[in-house]
Amino acid sequence: MKILHTADWHLGKRLDYFSRLQEQRNVLAEICDIADHEEVDAVIIAGDLFDTFNPPVEAIELLYKTLRRLSMNGQRPVIAIAGNHDSADRIDAPDILARECGIIFIGYPKSKVTPFEIQHGFAIRQTDNSFIELVLPKFNYPLRVIHTPFANELRLKQFLGTDNKEQQLNEILKHHWEEIANLYCDHEGINILTAHLYMLKRGGDLLEEPEGEKPIRVGYADLIYSDGIPRQIQYTALGHLHRFQEIGGHHSPVVYPSSPLAYSFSEAGQEKGVVIVNITPDQPVEYYKVPLKTGRSLYRKRFYSIDDAVLWLQNNPHALVELTLVSTEFMNSADLKRIHEAHDGIIHIIPVVEKENNTLGKRESVNLDQEVDVLFKDYFLYRLGQEPNTEIMDLLKEVMNSETEMED
Repeated sequence: MKILHTADWHLGKRLDYFSRLQEQRNVLAEICDIADHEEVDAVIIAGDLFDTFNPPVEAIELLYKTLRRLSMNGQRPVIAIAGNHDSADRIDAPDILARECGIIFIGYPKSKVTPFEIQHGFAIRQTDNSFIELVLPKFNYPLRVIHTPFANELRLKQFLGTDNKEQQLNEILKHHWEEIANLYCDHEGINILTAHLYMLKRGGDLLEEPEGEKPIRVGYADLIYSDGIPRQIQYTALGHLHRFQEIGGHHSPVVYPSSPLAYSFSEAGQEKGVVIVNITPDQPVEYYKVPLKTGRSLYRKRFYSIDDAVLWLQNNPHALVELTLVSTEFMNSADLKRIHEAHDGIIHIIPVVEKENNTLGKRESVNLDQEVDVLFKDYFLYRLGQEPNTEIMDLLKEVMNSETEMED
């Protein structure tokens, strides 16, 4: 059986003010093409389908259209769980209609999916809290999936039945997963765990969370360790961290597939992709990453010359850029105009003025009887080691004149 594992779509997410919706349309179409080209038998999306609890209408429409295409109108099961950015209620809401299209939405921990069957397609024959077993027509063995969407402390109490704040989530989930695996996950079928969690190898280094993501804290435990995964599990499909990585700590692969796009400049330079898993009962799993090509690459660039910056921008029109410009003088409006005319994907411009002569250590008496503009020039020189340019002085005069008019 061949399974496509993806996560962290964050539909509707912007990069500062810059919309990524068209990029998301393109990259999700690419994922659908990969699923068809690879002839995958099932798809797992491990959380953070949306970027906010109340996503824009365009993002909702994009999700449903993409999932329907991935499901081949009901012939290929698509399992999508909620992440920490998702509203569990919103994920669960279309369940009845989604099932007719072969899409299995799971919003809450310990959810129990209603069994159903797609005509001439797959069937869910056995379910329990946090567990589904699927039967696909072309295989004589089932696909079992233990599913754990994101859980905060409130959901943990409600759905996993714990009020003990001192008990670590590791222990709760380990017991919960083992109980399910011992009941249903024998060697006669494929056994997978999917979860939206911050999971580490015990004793391993802390993994970097995406910029803009709050660290996931569930109950009073900061981390989930991979040694809590049941021994029967052949592959663990995770979501939350945006970099592709296998974290280890278990005899089978425990994988974050990466987000489909770079969503912050801390992800600049990361190759994004999906994971294809080849899996048969009671055998070691083989998997490989398929890179995604359609998204705009993010760059953090630093230049000491406006000309060099403009040249690079013109040679990289598809990039999204955080641009740092270092000089000994303040940028003027003509320079800013040149920069913006050279590229449509500049997200931030960070000017850095380096002082040629450091005067901060010198303390001299100040003549307070001088005109305000002269005092301003003296202060500017004292703080930054150079005199203000004409534009700054004109702005000062404008402010001073506006204040005078208000007083009148």
